[in-house]
Amino acid sequence: MNLTEKKMFDILDDLKKNHGAVSVKAEFEAEGTRTEELLRLLDIARRAQMKIALKIGGCEAVRDLIEAKQFGVDYIIAPMVETPYALEKYIEAKNRIFDDSDRSDVTFLVNIETKTGFDNCEDICAIAARPDAIKGIVFGRVDYAGSLGLALDSVDNNKITADCKIVAEKCKERNLDFVVGGGVSSYAIKALKIIKESHLSRFETRKIIFSASSLSDDNLKAGLLKAVHFELLWLLNKRDYYSLITKEDDKRIKMLDSRWKLLNR
Repeated sequence: MNLTEKKMFDILDDLKKNHGAVSVKAEFEAEGTRTEELLRLLDIARRAQMKIALKIGGCEAVRDLIEAKQFGVDYIIAPMVETPYALEKYIEAKNRIFDDSDRSDVTFLVNIETKTGFDNCEDICAIAARPDAIKGIVFGRVDYAGSLGLALDSVDNNKITADCKIVAEKCKERNLDFVVGGGVSSYAIKALKIIKESHLSRFETRKIIFSASSLSDDNLKAGLLKAVHFELLWLLNKRDYYSLITKEDDKRIKMLDSRWKLLNR
């Protein structure tokens, strides 16, 4: 590990031991995580004895599911599941890639993050609770607010929190995990505690997933700040990695350019 990655490891170790963090998260979807980036994140997370969550590109992203299996991730989340049919397609795809023994080691979830998904949450939860289906629902508050035509900074308002509680209660009835994401910062703690009164398994920032039990931690604000620091270091490390690749052939290019100009005279 380089110096930045060592700092990332130290933060993960601290988050796990002192702030209730349970997993690191990557995304093939919106974040567009590349294979080499995921491998570095896997290495850091495994050294810190943390789980890995991966959001795939869609409900039937078979290649993403194959790679998730090869990399050995712990949580797999399908985004933008809006209808019972989309969930059925996800279940069919993941059961085709993961056999019975494989599925016992992975927690499969889907994102409800639009008004359409919310309106269909009763049927989605009913299908999710079937044997060999999925383990839970992630509520994506930012995209959900956008689908309602609300400003993205409205994720902590009473309307979004109330809708989260509705889905949380349906998950609780079906013995499903309920996870909240989207705009999670220290400002979200009050809303998360309200949701937890109904049902909450975990909540997540862009890169770190916390157990719901950490909401009782008086130092949670510090933990959420450290999660931001971890994401910053992740982006800096990513930038430095690709900058090195960009510059590695500069000397050779300059030499060949001079030679080409000389020979082409």
